[in-house]
Order: sequence, then C-alpha cells, then structure tokens
Amino acid sequence: MFDSTDVIASGLSAARTRMNVLASNIANADTTRTPEGGPYKRRDVLQMARSAPSEFGNTLDRMSLHKPTVQAVIADNSEPRMVYQPGHPDANNNGYVAYPNINPVTTMTDMMTTARLYQANLAVLDAVRKMSEEARNISFRS
Repeated sequence: MFDSTDVIASGLSAARTRMNVLASNIANADTTRTPEGGPYKRRDVLQMARSAPSEFGNTLDRMSLHKPTVQAVIADNSEPRMVYQPGHPDANNNGYVAYPNINPVTTMTDMMTTARLYQANLAVLDAVRKMSEEARNISFRS
C-alpha cells in the first residue's frame, strides 16, 4: 500500500507543477518584454516515469510501479508570433511585435486535462485509504 501511495503522491506533485506552469503560460500570453529580453517563452514540463519496484508476492514481483517525476521545466525556443502593431512600444522597425508562441485554447485544454488527472489521483488515493482501512478491519474481526 505504501508503494502505491508514494506513486500517487508523486503524480499529484507532478500535476501541481504542470498546472502552475500552464497558469504561468496563460498569464504571460501577451508579455512582449522580459528581463532576459524579447517576449516570454512558453514553458513546458518534462516528465519521466521512474520505476519503483513492487513489494507484492512472487507473481507480482515481475511488475513494477511507475512514479511520474518532473525532470525539468524547459523553455520553448520556437519562434515568437509576430503581430503587426506599429504603435506598440515593442514594435520592431517594420511595425511587428513579437508575442509568445502560446495558444490560449490549447493551454486551457491542457489545464482541464491536468485538473482531471489531479482529481483522478485524489480518487485513487481515497480508494487506497479505504482499502487499507478495510484490511485493518479484517484482521481485527478474526
């Protein structure tokens, strides 16, 4: 039970990090000037599944649980979106302003997916808690 709880906690943490990065992307979708220079660069979360060996019986020992872990938050280096706005203070000599390459619809969809993933992890955590309670009750009844 502890292995599964550890995997669920890792999933919740990864989902929280992903949600924070997505919220930052939405908040900066129109940021044309950053301290580093140029427009804000969209951030992505790099996740990997790390194997966590199972502690179950011989049949299940061949299987393993996979903990989602956040490896890094990386900046997207794709070209910025150029919009013709000659009156904008950040416009170049041709009147174009460089905006972050962020699609709000895609980002909001990713946020909804991440929220559902977080909810699913919470539901699994609740199921594990209930199974653990039931297992303790079985040993006390006998």
